[in-house]
Order: sequence, then C-alpha cells, then structure tokens
Amino acid sequence: MTSSTELAVVVLAAGQGTRMRSRIPKILHAVGGRPLVGHVLDTAASLDPSRIVVVVRHERDLVAETITELAPGVVIVDQDEVPGTGRAVEAALGALEGFAGDVLVLSGDVPLLESHTLAELVETHRSGGTAVTLLTARVDEPHGYGRVIRDEVAGVHRIVEQKDATADEAAVTEINVGVYVFRAAPLREHLARVGTANAQGEKYLTDVVALLREAELGVAASVTPDAAAALGVNDRIQLSEAGRTLNARTVQHWQREGVTVIDPATTWIDVTAVLAPDVTLLPNTHVRGATVIAAGATVGPDTSLVDCEVGEDATITRTDATLAVVGPGATVGPFAYLRANARVGVNGKVGTFVEVKNSSIGEGSKVPHLSYIGDTEIGRHVNLGAGAITANYDDITKHRTVIGDEVHSGSHNVFVAPVTIGDGAKTGAGAVIRKDVPAGALALSVAPQRNIEGWVEKNRPGTGAADVAARARGEQEARDGS
Repeated sequence: MTSSTELAVVVLAAGQGTRMRSRIPKILHAVGGRPLVGHVLDTAASLDPSRIVVVVRHERDLVAETITELAPGVVIVDQDEVPGTGRAVEAALGALEGFAGDVLVLSGDVPLLESHTLAELVETHRSGGTAVTLLTARVDEPHGYGRVIRDEVAGVHRIVEQKDATADEAAVTEINVGVYVFRAAPLREHLARVGTANAQGEKYLTDVVALLREAELGVAASVTPDAAAALGVNDRIQLSEAGRTLNARTVQHWQREGVTVIDPATTWIDVTAVLAPDVTLLPNTHVRGATVIAAGATVGPDTSLVDCEVGEDATITRTDATLAVVGPGATVGPFAYLRANARVGVNGKVGTFVEVKNSSIGEGSKVPHLSYIGDTEIGRHVNLGAGAITANYDDITKHRTVIGDEVHSGSHNVFVAPVTIGDGAKTGAGAVIRKDVPAGALALSVAPQRNIEGWVEKNRPGTGAADVAARARGEQEARDGS
C-alpha cells in the first residue's frame, strides 16, 4: 500500500478462547500449517504498515514466543486485568505514542481475511474521511456476534453485543466482524471515555463507534462479499471449516501455477509448501510444512510429506516421509517410511516396506524390499537384497555402516555396525557381516547344514506334520526298495 498517511496494525491476541476447550491458546491452533495468528500477521505485513502491535494476555509467554518466531519485528504489549477489546486497543495505543496515522485493528483468530480486502477497507476509510470504518458481513445465523445497528439513512449508529441486544436488535443479520480502521487521534480521545457498564463487565471497543457517531466525526461500514472469510474461529468446528476453506484456496492457487491435483477434496497442501509446474499430486496426499517439490515429480496416492525436498521427475507412492530428501528421478514406495535425514540420490530406489533413517542412498542405488537402513552411507549403484538390515544400535550407542560403490548383497543380510563394505564387494545370502569387507571380496557367514532324521515324528507325535512326514518316509522307502 502507498499513502501519505501512515498505517499501524493492532492485532488482538489476548483472549483465552474457552470454546476451543483446549490447553493450547486458541490463536496458536493451526490451519494450513501455520497458527491462526500467523496468518493474520502475514496478512498484516503484506499491507506494509509502519508498525505492527500485538496485544497478549492469556498464556502470555507461550503466545509471545510464538509471535516473535513468526514475525520478529512486531511489538508485543500486555493487556492488564481489565477485560475487553477496548482495553486491549488502549494498551496497543500506549506502544503507538506519537503515531498520528490510521490504526487497523484485526483479531488474531480470523485467518482467512485476504490482504486485498483489508487494503480496500483502508482505502474506503481514507477516501471517506471518516473517523472509523468497520468491516461488516451479512449472515443467516448471526447469534454470538455484535449486531450493526443502522439508522433510517443506512448510516452506522452503533454496535450491540449479543448479550446486550434486545429481541429486535438480535434479529439484525448484519454483524461486526471485529475489523476496524480508526484515525488515531479520535480513537485515543474517545476510547478513554468508554467504561465497563455492560452485561459482561468489559471495556468494549465497539462503544467507541457510538461515541464517534455522537461527536459527528464520521462512522462508515463496508460490507464484505465474503462473509465466511471474515468470521473468526471460536471452536473446533469452525477451526476445521477454516482449514477446509484455506486448503481449497491453496490447492486452487497451485493448480493455477501448473500443478495437477487429481482429487482436490483429499489433497492437503500447507501454505508453507512450494510446488513447481508439472508436479502431479494423486489422491489422499498431504504436502506439509516447508516441503518443496520440483517439476515433473509425482506424489501419491496415500502419501504424507513433512518438511521434505523432492527432486525433478521423482516418484513417491504410498509413503510417509519427514525431513527427507528425494533426488531427481528417484522412486520411493509403495509403503516406505523415510525418517529424518533420509537422503535418496539421483535415480535411487527405496522400495516396498523399507524404512530409512539418518542415511544416504547414493546415485542409482536400490534398497528394494523389506529392509531397515539406519545411520548408513550407501555409495553409487548398490543393490541390497531383500531383508537387508543395518544394525546400528548396540543398546548404548548408534553406530554407522558404510557401503561402497557397486556393492551387491544377498538376501537377508545383517550389517552389524560399525562396519565398512568396500567398493565392488559381494555378500552371500543370509550373511551376518560383523567385520569390514575389503573391496572386491565375497563375504559369507556359512555354517554346515545339519538334518536330524525323524525329529518331527519323535518330538511331535500325532500332529499333522508327523503324519505326513511318516507317510512321505514310507513312500520314499517303498521307492528305494523297488
């Protein structure tokens, strides 16, 4: 926004949010991968204000810490024991001493308001020359919201809170959504006159509207066409509704950017994720946190990626991955589990029922089936047979396994760390590798096979196995006798 008048934003984040029935402060509940208040702070910052002030009280230290992480440049102020939005704004004005511009007041629990809506509200306020302009919405079910009471010429007369409304006032469907633009000077002057003589014993910011109207300083309202985006989150039902709305916006944004989303209804993308053109997301895919997916990659179905990097043309199927890197052209899944610091190299493969943790799999290397790879470095063009396990833990310490280039292992190998397998080495089926294997060597752990004749019939008499074994033995003896 560009204007000769400065803009300050005040975010109200002091409430407890009892209807959430949660140990977590309401504004710290997340939608789209970010706390409610984080969305509000992002929108506020997009308006390029000269200052952002956040008012806190309930769970003060936790809320303040989170806000500082989300928006390090904001000013945090504390609301005292006097309840109400008016008192919260009064505390914020203390941090805006000498400020003479416009003050935009937002609620920390309204995550869906978009910057263009607020920019238009500020512009309407400035062009109208009023002392306050508030954002309102028309809804079918206004219960719980403050009603906007207009006079015979459609001017805003006052705002009545639900608990203070008469039957006629409660029937009004235009509601106050808690977003205002004030000129700073009249706001300071008239807020000081507001008391707490109401049903809730609170200092209402809405009372300032009536006082400004009485002083003939100009009160205006702008009705938003998107009522759903302007409403706050007060309980878990509204939290999930806000999440669905935000996700639909996010999915549509990436579709416009060239991402194919096969089933938007079952695809969830956090606002913090980044996707390139020609990415394909199959049904039941969740792209969360700071995940980045490069062009041409296909993810899903039934896949969850949290804070992952996915390279160009990679394919990830029915996989759960967190803090993992999948290189270009690599394939992962189905039914793979990539834990923190799992790295799959260019054209690498992590196959069915494979878990990888704190390990790197080199270019063109494959871990195809039924394996656990932990604290391991695997070189280039390695193939590990089915059932490979790198035994990294000795009950006290985690140890590393190093597997060189072009190593091929037999099925059902256990690599007991710390151990190093040299370049080009081979291992036999069922081997338990406890010592380093030199480059180009074949490692075997072979014990002679011992067959104890008649063991089942002697030790398991009367069982089905004993019966068929006896019959087979008799048949074999008959053949030998002939």
